[in-house]
Amino acid sequence: MPLFPSLPTPARLSDLLMRHPAHAGPLLMHVEGVMHAGAPLTAAECELIAAYVSGLNACAFCHGSHRIYAEALGIEPGLIDALLEDPDSAPIATEMRPLLAYVAKLNSLPSRLTPADVTAVMDAGWSEGALYHAVQVCALFNLFNRLVEGAGVDFAYGSATPLTEADRSADYKGFAERLGVLD
Repeated sequence: MPLFPSLPTPARLSDLLMRHPAHAGPLLMHVEGVMHAGAPLTAAECELIAAYVSGLNACAFCHGSHRIYAEALGIEPGLIDALLEDPDSAPIATEMRPLLAYVAKLNSLPSRLTPADVTAVMDAGWSEGALYHAVQVCALFNLFNRLVEGAGVDFAYGSATPLTEADRSADYKGFAERLGVLD
């Protein structure tokens, strides 16, 4: 249920940003830079992290939408739910384990990160740039999870609706263009 009285039922993120556009521009430009930059993490890896972090934060809107995006980009259906249930036994690529463990720790206990956590990520073959990119995705979705939950954005993405990369891009960019934020 939307918490803000100006939002429709159900409420999409675009509804919130269209009603409160003053800070939407910089926010959407940041989303574009983090999620669509393409390097060093792929779009699928970014979406996996976004859905995982949002699931850890119990943000149904962001978790549901980014799980669909991740699967549309090739992440195995059910993988994100398996990660949330038991990250140690989830069928994830070996090199992703330390990166996702870092993100999970950053999400819940950031002050407890250590150089050993960074070393584990680097030893799995990731660069410092890739780790920084993952940190940015985690931070971005902590922000969005709180915006969404704080306003009561509650649109439910149906898992039966297949999405393509074009759909994903249009969803992000569509309301940004309507706000005149992106060219």
